[in-house]
Amino acid sequence: MINFIPQEGDDLRMNRRTDDLIASQILNICENGAGKTKIIYQANLNSTTAKHYLENLMRNGLVSEASLGSRVIYRTTFKGSELKDKHARIQREMDDLHKILCDMG
Repeated sequence: MINFIPQEGDDLRMNRRTDDLIASQILNICENGAGKTKIIYQANLNSTTAKHYLENLMRNGLVSEASLGSRVIYRTTFKGSELKDKHARIQREMDDLHKILCDMG
């Protein structure tokens, strides 16, 4: 999972997660299948926001929805897993670049 750790002096607004980070967190949570409640708690979202993200992820073929009895389970698709992995690589590269730039100052 990708985490943002604020540094001393960071603007408090930087603590807000970006849409891509939230989507990546949901894709990670759904990797082995997850219900909406698990997604809400682990991604720290409210029900309305979780519904919005899940609808967008499903519309783009990144998450699939399946019924398991009376429960609905969301699973990350192959396409979603590839995107999540790419996002994690880019995030690591951005973190490395940030460290280099901070060391220069």
